Amino acid sequence: MNTLRLAWRMLRRDARAGELSVLIAALVLAAASVGTVGFFADRVKGALTREANLLLGADLMLSADRPLPDDYAREARTLGLATVPAIRFNSMVQSAGRSDAVLADVKAVGRGYPLRGAVMLAEPGTAEPKPASGAPGRGEAWVDTRLAARLGLERGARVSVGESTLTVAAIVAQDPEVTGGLLSLGPRLLMYIDDVAATKLLQPGNRAAYRLLVAGRAIDAYRDWAAARLTRGQRLESIRDVRPEIRQTLERAEKFLGLSALVAVILAAVAVALAASRYLRRHLDAAAMMRCFGAPERQTLALFVVQFLILGLAASAVGTLIAVAGQQLLVLFLRTVIHGELPLPGWTPIVTPMVIGLALLFGFALPPLVALVRVPPLRVLRRDLGLPRAGGFLAYGVGAATIAALVLWQAQDLKTGAIMIGGIVAVLFAAAGIAWLLIVFLRLLPQRGYSWRYGLANLRRRPFGSSLQIGALGLGIMALLLLTLVRGDLMRNWRASLPPDAPNTFLINVLPDQVYGVAAMLKRELGVDASLRPMVRGRLVEVNGAAFDAAQLGDDRARRLGEREFNLSWTDALPVGNRVVAGQWWSPGTPGTGAGASLEEGIAHTLGIKLGDTLTYDVAGTRVAAKVTSLRKVDWDSFRVNFFALFAPGALDALPRTYITAVRADPSKPGWLTNLVRAYPNVLVIDVGELLGQVQSIMDQVARAVEFVFLFTLAGGVLVLEAAIAATQDERRYDAAVLRTLGASERQLSAAQVSEFLALGALAGLLAAAGATATGFFLAERVFQIPFSFNPLLWTVGVSAAAVCVAVAGWLGTRSTLRQPPLAALREAT
Repeated sequence: MNTLRLAWRMLRRDARAGELSVLIAALVLAAASVGTVGFFADRVKGALTREANLLLGADLMLSADRPLPDDYAREARTLGLATVPAIRFNSMVQSAGRSDAVLADVKAVGRGYPLRGAVMLAEPGTAEPKPASGAPGRGEAWVDTRLAARLGLERGARVSVGESTLTVAAIVAQDPEVTGGLLSLGPRLLMYIDDVAATKLLQPGNRAAYRLLVAGRAIDAYRDWAAARLTRGQRLESIRDVRPEIRQTLERAEKFLGLSALVAVILAAVAVALAASRYLRRHLDAAAMMRCFGAPERQTLALFVVQFLILGLAASAVGTLIAVAGQQLLVLFLRTVIHGELPLPGWTPIVTPMVIGLALLFGFALPPLVALVRVPPLRVLRRDLGLPRAGGFLAYGVGAATIAALVLWQAQDLKTGAIMIGGIVAVLFAAAGIAWLLIVFLRLLPQRGYSWRYGLANLRRRPFGSSLQIGALGLGIMALLLLTLVRGDLMRNWRASLPPDAPNTFLINVLPDQVYGVAAMLKRELGVDASLRPMVRGRLVEVNGAAFDAAQLGDDRARRLGEREFNLSWTDALPVGNRVVAGQWWSPGTPGTGAGASLEEGIAHTLGIKLGDTLTYDVAGTRVAAKVTSLRKVDWDSFRVNFFALFAPGALDALPRTYITAVRADPSKPGWLTNLVRAYPNVLVIDVGELLGQVQSIMDQVARAVEFVFLFTLAGGVLVLEAAIAATQDERRYDAAVLRTLGASERQLSAAQVSEFLALGALAGLLAAAGATATGFFLAERVFQIPFSFNPLLWTVGVSAAAVCVAVAGWLGTRSTLRQPPLAALREAT
């Protein structure tokens, strides 16, 4: 009890004296950065878990890209299970009283929908939705709040879906399987399944998804029965694996943000190590006095450990409270990506920031504490005794092991964690090495003026500490430059790389007897000669006579591509924007499958297909086989109509087909779209500009969220600066006392300190601008393959802003060294 009381008194004294400010700030920063991401991820996971039943609307769902055989529904009814059929497809939806049309996600359901959960309907005059008593009836449409807002719809309004007109009977606030719009984009419409035929939308080429919802007690037996009969393109989904793409995206986002936050943790760890080293030097006399009064090493160590335990718990708790507010900012930044209300965070994420705070504190501060209690009592009389050893390589090893453990814990994967650790070490060493070279080159600068000469000399006197500060600050500034200026440059360069006549609108699902009419209307309304390309849907079923098994492919993307149906087309001439990179294009006039097939090189590589392989596609029950005679490089950025697989004329002509085209339309003149949809209601119109606007909005908000996380990194760099300043505070105070004794004024010394930190900040900004420019060049040339343009603003803002900010922070941290009388400083040093 006496140890606890004494530890509390000593801790309060040190806190009042400002001895622990950097240490507390570092622990708060580490806990806040990791806790912010943890609380946010926990809320999104909670939403997915809470709405698991609503995400499915049943206990089990069978889905396919073609109509399901009746055997599945028949067997379910035999087992006493309830079933509801459903079809999902895209369609243009138009209000009877407005001229604009909106691309919507349409879901047609049968009686009894949903089998689990409820459709929640918005009620006028109240914020609380109420559950629906059934499903849409014949001739009815239930639209969600987004579609109602886009088209100005209310109950009783009339909407056109394909060639049918439906009455809006309800406004949907939350629909099973789409859960209030969580991570969803487009507006949606719910209708009765028997009304689908009247729309005449389910033509060949329409990407409809056919589903059977099943619920009941015998669901396990039915799952086993159905799983044994699944064929290509059919799959089973339950609550356990519903929306795997959302969960996978969330896990990746959580991992990325978590590892990004760990950069701030690592910088905070550097600050903790520097602060602990200063704590060791400042408490040598107190430890020696306790040893003189008979305190054993164990009791002395317990005294300091209790102090640090209280400090760690308190600072981590403060950081956790900041994280609660920080995660709410993340939710605000991502409000377009995440629709609907998220549940409150649970108690589990509280553990992570608390553990990380304590791990950092004791991982980097415990070795100096052990060294502190070994101080000889003789130091009370002999101040010239050296500092006790703080563990040497053991101390650094404990700290490195702590960081490695935290990275592996956050990465949740040994390979990812090892890559992250290696990358962090390489970047920190590279940044520190480059900073050291920059400091060496400072000698080449003109050394005019006392203040400037003394400030640069201070940087050169502490090359290791200065390099560490410049590297840490440079990392934080570089991350922010990448997410602001460089990201904007890349987006502008990509837009500038698009041809001025690049199409911005796609027309899909044009029937053969509508080709000439649609082309004539586009010529009349837009003045363009549209080329409509034929298209059939086919699934790859064999390669070289052997069944193609997508499950054997190496990664998830390849497996998804292998399972899907491809859009196939035919042409005599090589399309514009396509270039043969292997094999030969067929000669004009070569008919049928004998001419072979041409694959896009990327999809061929992904699926493991080589030149000369024989591919067999299943197109609406008809098998078409052809040898791969060429591989093409496709310019996807042109926004022209392109296909993964092309055949020669005559190979697919007899199969049911639709047509597709892409045109450039003037966004300020939407009247042509109204006329087109009225004349050809089955045609699906995709506005690329609108989709790009949505994607751009999401990218902007995600970037702001990442910027917010990387602000912790910048704060970590500032903490390293402040910790380094605090570690050299005594030395700076002594230097100032000597110089003032020799006649230097306080104004001259202040100017010298500002010069030192101006140079330090400018070097950090120079390093950050160079790193951001190099990263932007790599992304432009190697990843996005767009022209790179040098941005002088990046260097101007990076260097000047960093110099000013670091100068202000450094001056605030060192100005106290000039206020102490020289005589007092000299006496204290001796």
